[in-house]
Amino acid sequence: MSFNSFGHLFRVTTWGESHGPALGATVDGCPPGVPLTEADIQPWLDKRKPGQNKYTTQRREADAVEILSGVYEGKTTGTPIQLMIRNTDQRSKDYGEIVKTFRPGHADITYYQKYGIRDPRGGGRSSARETAARVAAAGVARQVLATLVPDLKITGYMVQMGPRGIDRTKLDLSVIGDNPFWCPDAATAELWATDLDALRKTGNSVGATIEIVASGLPAGIGAPIYAKLDSELAAAMMTINAVKGVEIGAGFGAAALTGVENADEIRLGNEGKPVYGSNHAGGILGGISTGQDVVVRFAVKPTSSILQPRQSVTIDGQPTEVITKGRHDPCVGIRAVPVGEAMMACVLLDQLLLHRAQVGEGPRGVIG
Repeated sequence: MSFNSFGHLFRVTTWGESHGPALGATVDGCPPGVPLTEADIQPWLDKRKPGQNKYTTQRREADAVEILSGVYEGKTTGTPIQLMIRNTDQRSKDYGEIVKTFRPGHADITYYQKYGIRDPRGGGRSSARETAARVAAAGVARQVLATLVPDLKITGYMVQMGPRGIDRTKLDLSVIGDNPFWCPDAATAELWATDLDALRKTGNSVGATIEIVASGLPAGIGAPIYAKLDSELAAAMMTINAVKGVEIGAGFGAAALTGVENADEIRLGNEGKPVYGSNHAGGILGGISTGQDVVVRFAVKPTSSILQPRQSVTIDGQPTEVITKGRHDPCVGIRAVPVGEAMMACVLLDQLLLHRAQVGEGPRGVIG
């Protein structure tokens, strides 16, 4: 299987399957001399790991990361960093009934159509378990970002579950960690809990929308055409399991605006730097950052593994009915929040390194 890598200068290759002995990532292009230990990476994995509350899969994994190479005496050496996370709570027997059956909504059928073989245990390589490797790699990226752009902050949260969205007039980022949904609206989080409790009892699932915001990114990061900051971010978010749509800033909502409403007006601030009256552009113009918050949203489809019967076919082409048993997330969007943050971190570091390689570190296009 090809195309297991992403990034240009900061390049990440993930490996492993859901029910294999381990999974992980090879990180290439990390600058030397950056402080890095397993303790720097582990907190980000702890945010993503399964089994933390009743609204996520009850698979119990410590997701303990091991650094196998690329670090000496607590600092990166500039050589490839190998990260490994051992799988310790596989229950492959849960998938015994679907060895010859394709689960509707899953990649089972397309993997078989492409390769003529598939790993039915938890979806193998197509499992969302693969995203643990990305989060580990992003832990490395965050350490580098902390040295290059100390003021940069990446924050992810859920803004919609099923038909119910947050009340943006009550948006409070300080409450994100106080509920199991990464929700910035405490009242809506309580409603989501009620909604999901009812849905779980029926054996069903629901989709969600996640928003990732990067504040403190300097202006000028990105490229005009084929490595646009927004196109790189969109591509990265689309690689996350179950993501079916990505938008930047106003996104699809911009189609309902007029030019007067959509154009973010500019004036000079007290320090001679441009100040924008709004941020419909999501912090990116012409593929290049404006210095405003970079805002990305992505839509996550409902978990396809459900306890309600769905029609399908077997490998032999026979009609069948599928009920997917096992331990699954009723809303996979919940654990997609730290994964979205991870992809943002990896893309931003990659783009920053590309920028420095092309124009250096000096000021460019100073206004005022």
